[in-house]
Amino acid sequence: MTLPAVSRAALLTALGWSALAGAAAAQTAPQQPATELDEVVVTGAPFGINQRATTIATTVVDQEALAQAPAASLGDLLNGLPGVRSTDFAPGASRPVIRGLSGPRVQVLTNGIGLIDASSVSPDHQVATDPAEANRIEIVRGPATLAYGGTAIGGVVNVLDGRIPDRLPDGVDGMVSTQASSVDDGWAASGRATFALGPIAVNLDGIKKDASDYDIPAPAISQRLADAEGISRGEGGTQPNSFSELESWGLGASYIGSRGYIGASYKDLSSTYGTVAEPDVFIELKQTREDVRGELRFDSGPFQAVRGSAGHAEYTHTEFEGPGEPGTIFNSDGQEGRIDLVQRERNGWNGAIGVQALSRTFEAIGDEAFVPSSKIEETGIYTVQRLDRDGWGLEGGLRYDRRTLAADPLDGSARVDRSFDNWSGSAAAFIRPTHNLFLGLSLAHNERAPSEVELFADGLHVATAVYETGDVTLDNEKVTTLEGTIHFDAGRFRGDLHVYASKYDGFIDERPTGATFVDDGEEFPIFQFTQTDAEFRGFEAEASYELWSSGDRALSLEGAADYVHADTDLGPAARIPPYSVTGRLAWTSTPFDATFEVRHVGEQDRLADYELGTDSYTLVNLSGAWRPFADRNVSVFAEAHNLTDEEAREHVSFLKDVAPLPGRNLRVGVSYRF
Repeated sequence: MTLPAVSRAALLTALGWSALAGAAAAQTAPQQPATELDEVVVTGAPFGINQRATTIATTVVDQEALAQAPAASLGDLLNGLPGVRSTDFAPGASRPVIRGLSGPRVQVLTNGIGLIDASSVSPDHQVATDPAEANRIEIVRGPATLAYGGTAIGGVVNVLDGRIPDRLPDGVDGMVSTQASSVDDGWAASGRATFALGPIAVNLDGIKKDASDYDIPAPAISQRLADAEGISRGEGGTQPNSFSELESWGLGASYIGSRGYIGASYKDLSSTYGTVAEPDVFIELKQTREDVRGELRFDSGPFQAVRGSAGHAEYTHTEFEGPGEPGTIFNSDGQEGRIDLVQRERNGWNGAIGVQALSRTFEAIGDEAFVPSSKIEETGIYTVQRLDRDGWGLEGGLRYDRRTLAADPLDGSARVDRSFDNWSGSAAAFIRPTHNLFLGLSLAHNERAPSEVELFADGLHVATAVYETGDVTLDNEKVTTLEGTIHFDAGRFRGDLHVYASKYDGFIDERPTGATFVDDGEEFPIFQFTQTDAEFRGFEAEASYELWSSGDRALSLEGAADYVHADTDLGPAARIPPYSVTGRLAWTSTPFDATFEVRHVGEQDRLADYELGTDSYTLVNLSGAWRPFADRNVSVFAEAHNLTDEEAREHVSFLKDVAPLPGRNLRVGVSYRF
């Protein structure tokens, strides 16, 4: 089975079809109430599943939490959620790590469409979306993500921004928020508003963030690195070259009808940040993006709705080696889109059929361009199905992808073309022995094509301080995962547990060859991408118990823990996060909320042969939010993070031995939701 490559014009035309059809069939509709989305997760299944009734491991960060969230990049904001860590390369560049997997194995999406950036190419590349743009973020942990392709073999982070409204607001809906932080003399302001002009809903949003080099509680150089290389740790104080600045604005509008909607949006994002890895190198990032999206609902027939979306983005990432001295430039220009046919629910049976297409051109220019210019095309078709009979149920899905990559190697040899056919599938069963207990067991097989870096890299990668060499003969990476799920919700106690084991066939790993590369008298180890077998296993657990309640007041004890163990035929996998345990005492009431949190992250001494270990650490955090007025949508919030000024280093970070996490920080702000 071969699906053709899709040109930009054909892609946008095809994927915009359902939106245009929706507008053509729609009639002017009365204002509709907002859908209750508190626990309905749309990432992973287009028909949406209650978070307490899915075998897929999910976490949701809602609008209220985002309004008071730190002004952090995406990876740092999500760091500490069950099974999630951050690459923590720099405050301006951090990407989510899910169950020890990162880079091309974790897809970051905006409204179900790829970002079309270069953040998976290198850990010093920023994700081209900011959490302040979102009104909801959904995280799916594990490979059971058939709706988004085999490249999401580790998980999906879907940033939902509401920039293209899908319903008419009642008046004006929106939010404004501002905050300041002490650890980096930082400040941030963001706002969004959605309003109706007859049958047209309009959305406006904007963000401005600025932060200086952040304070650190210990010298930047770790004791382990100082001992290994016989060097001085130096002074503490601040982390050099860790500043960050970001501006973003967007505009979207939709025509809303009784049977559907059609909308379009535009976004402009600019960012400047220090790399931390080098004292005088900073990065300027620019992306412009256009999206279209729509839905047509059917009154009868086998399908409930057809939904279409498409996005086009132009991305430029320029590395400056000093004032006015541009070095390497990375460009990414492409488009991605999808059409989903959502089946009508019949006796507990839901399902969807979809097609997805991607066309992207990647270009690297400059002396430090370690990856050649590449062209990536991908087309996929999938179906996901779910039968829920109250006391028991079944889930399943199947996906086929064809991915082609072409590049002109940096050594000047002949053009290389590779094509990969990937099949992925999953099956799950669940039971509800009682109304408050959900037990699920799933089996998933996923396949991923190698990325352009894994295939074609050939050069010094300064950000990771190694010379990287790809392998054009790499085959598909395949993984089979068995996962058990428990949801429990009874009275005062609520808990979730996910236990998983994954076996990889052809795990793509990067290992030292023993050789070195000399550049300006400095030696760098040469690393080669290779394939081996691997096993990952672990768990994520969350629980809460209501200690006391009276009226709108409640005191709860909350806890979370996660663990991942990873081995390959070449030894332990690199940069695997150690276990973590978090405990919280939470007070909630109408006027005031407060949380006291203690988070412990263990020592990591299971290491690849070229890694240094990481010491354990414990962070103590205190946060609160006060709603002082009769209008409870106004919140004054504050957070004291790392109260004991603990030295903490994130093991999954390439920079863990030269850049600790920030020290004690006081953050204050105010938000207004309307």
